[in-house]
Amino acid sequence: MDFDKMIKRRNTDSVKWDLAISQSHMDDLLPLWVADMDFAAPDCVVKALTNRAAHGIYGYTYTDEAYKDAIVNWMTSRHHWHIEKEWLLYTIGIVPAIYFAVHAFTEPGDSIIIQQPVYGPFSNAVIKNKRKLVNSSLIFNGGRYEMDFDDFEQKVIKNNVKLFILCSPHNPVGRVWTKEELCRIGDICVKHHVLVVSDEIHHDIVYKGNKHIPFASLGEEYANCCITCTSPGKTLNMAALQNANLIISNPEIRNILKTFTENLGLTEPGLMGMLACKTAYTEGHDWLDALLRYLNENKEYAKSYIQKNIPNIHAVDPEGTYLLWMDFKNTMLSDQELNDFLMKKAKVQLNAGTSFGEEGKGFMRLNFACPRSVLVQALERIEKAINSTGIY
Repeated sequence: MDFDKMIKRRNTDSVKWDLAISQSHMDDLLPLWVADMDFAAPDCVVKALTNRAAHGIYGYTYTDEAYKDAIVNWMTSRHHWHIEKEWLLYTIGIVPAIYFAVHAFTEPGDSIIIQQPVYGPFSNAVIKNKRKLVNSSLIFNGGRYEMDFDDFEQKVIKNNVKLFILCSPHNPVGRVWTKEELCRIGDICVKHHVLVVSDEIHHDIVYKGNKHIPFASLGEEYANCCITCTSPGKTLNMAALQNANLIISNPEIRNILKTFTENLGLTEPGLMGMLACKTAYTEGHDWLDALLRYLNENKEYAKSYIQKNIPNIHAVDPEGTYLLWMDFKNTMLSDQELNDFLMKKAKVQLNAGTSFGEEGKGFMRLNFACPRSVLVQALERIEKAINSTGIY
């Protein structure tokens, strides 16, 4: 569990590293953008995959009882939510699951609501499938984001919204929604018969003083209108193994989605992804606890460094995720100029705030799930570039 260890990711077909460097033509670029970590997966997972690969036969597989037990036990021990094995559906990823839900439960022209700034594929799933995108913007209030419940309900009613894609914990603003917030938004959805697709992929990355609450765990009325999307991808840094698990207690909703995926021929689990998930959920608790301590130290270091050395930037304190939402609006730069400045002057690649919606103008997202030395170097580069050019 040496998170300070530098692991070279160049020439590993990494989107975060290889694609960024090849597109920018900058060999010295520091990429802190795509939301995967620069840490190796737990040793137990690496060993399990290595041993299975050495077997040499990679035939068809299935989700056995041990796999389902691992998910049930993980949700119980980490999130205090008891689920039944029959509630589980397997899928290749949360983004595909959102697309499946859009197709299975809405028709072209139907309205789907999201809360921007939010993960870009949410809006893509709506627009690319010819549904109507409805946005109830989060409110940036005193350096913290909040839901606008009145606006949300008004837009649900006005647009006859069929489906709500909830981001919990929230990417990119880092909110871990409280019980009161989730119940209030849930009551609106129950009242107006809105299906909730709850993306909870960051559910395990939550910092002290905050608690992730699965939306569907708050009561039967919420569970009955919810598809909970979970994955070990962010938690254990294994997104490319394409493993996600949907939790749906409502049998009617579950059967509709199951039939939809069966009709697409997408029910075969991936051998390595399933093995990695089962192993991690069984043996990965200590690794995750250590990871959370390290990520919290990185978060606090970044916040302190920015406040002390780059005070014109405001970093929104994340309650969860390993993503830092940074406010650069005090600059005189346009969003494109800001992105170019950070790439070409600081030689650091972050995610442009506008990729999360218009509400992200003037913001950038930094991924601090990296060795401390990389984070230090990136922040020093940003500070030096700002001080040398006087953009404030």
